[in-house]
Amino acid sequence: MRVAVVGSGPSGCYTAQSLVQQDPDVLVDVLDRLPCPYGLVRYGVAPDHEKIKSLQNNLRAILEHERVRFLGGVGIGPGGVPAARLRELYHAVVYCVGAATDRHLGIPGEDLPGSWSATEFVSWYSAHPDSAADGFVAGARSAVVIGVGNVAVDVARMLARGTTELSPTDIPHPALTALAASRVREVHMVGRRGPSQARFTTKELRELGSLPDTEVDVSAEELALDPAYLDPSPLSAPQRRNVEVLRGWAAAQSRPSTRRIALRFFLRPVEVLADGGRVGAVRFERTVPDGRGGVRGTGEFEEIEAQLVLRSVGYRGMPVEGLPFDAESGTVPNVGGRVVQDGSAVPGQYVAGWIKRGPTGVIGTNRPDAKETVTSLLEDAPVLVHGELRGDPLDALRAYGVEAVEWTGWCAIERAEAELGASLGRGTVKLPDWQSLLDAARGS
Repeated sequence: MRVAVVGSGPSGCYTAQSLVQQDPDVLVDVLDRLPCPYGLVRYGVAPDHEKIKSLQNNLRAILEHERVRFLGGVGIGPGGVPAARLRELYHAVVYCVGAATDRHLGIPGEDLPGSWSATEFVSWYSAHPDSAADGFVAGARSAVVIGVGNVAVDVARMLARGTTELSPTDIPHPALTALAASRVREVHMVGRRGPSQARFTTKELRELGSLPDTEVDVSAEELALDPAYLDPSPLSAPQRRNVEVLRGWAAAQSRPSTRRIALRFFLRPVEVLADGGRVGAVRFERTVPDGRGGVRGTGEFEEIEAQLVLRSVGYRGMPVEGLPFDAESGTVPNVGGRVVQDGSAVPGQYVAGWIKRGPTGVIGTNRPDAKETVTSLLEDAPVLVHGELRGDPLDALRAYGVEAVEWTGWCAIERAEAELGASLGRGTVKLPDWQSLLDAARGS
């Protein structure tokens, strides 16, 4: 049986791993639109999180399995290989395409110059080849990060990081140069609800307090608006740990620092205000708990000066060509990973990862999620393998005009990035654009 897995991030790799572990005869092609594997582990994990990025070694072992083949630079859908054609080349197709876009705030001024999604900022400092944005920190003295999840913590931390800490990482050189010249000295991370409902993990939160020459500022009065902050006993252990960290910062005396990160709670953004045609401030409404797990506005407003706004309020899945789509949840309707349309399973079509369940969980969550999908697929295998396939799908892709980047091409990219880093007096440094990646893959 031949299976195509679309997407080479953790969910795609774990799907491939589960397939070859459970079926000794299956052949798996892991397709990716990008010439590089690993998905958000390469292009979403912050450069200074080297321990998490080392997960690439685990994913590498999966993609180097003798019955797994990586094919990069293969787009599926508009502008690439039609989904229907892909279905003809394989007995089954598993889509592991993640949640590719970000949620919007839906407030006036959100599209002003200087207002960005955290996704765009992360893509820039992660050297995603689709990133065309630049100039995030140019001219900015103060930044507002809207959201209190781990991505919000990541971007706040990156804004406060110094060159000394970032230079040994694989951050692309243009981003390193821009952050080194940054004049951002204040970063405000703002949530509309309270500290007990924040989505960041304690490990990520604590990192903010370990940044050199950076003060973390928390208002005890603001925290006390949360009843669970005053009595954390009903909270889960991770939430209690978060509250303990915040309580410690609120009680600490301020110290002279070059930079300040202010954690704010119970503030809902209502408008991004302009100054000279660009972002100049964000207007917030004070909120309070509504007694039902949400918040309500109080009619009191506050403005926070900022020349840079980064919204980090969640990801959304995008429609996949040829598959049904639930616009409300941003997922493909499925049961156990089987794609479902009009109440019936679509033969040979499966999903795993965020496009299956929504943008929830951590990297490890993708492992049991992928296993569930593979279990469904292998239950269907006796029916799926009755379809006869003609030859190697790679030959058909080439005939279609697709010049796939195979594993040797990816290894050539790795060598080029190591050489680039050496030439800059750094470690490995990512190539930041399509042309340089493809040139490296093809040995140019």
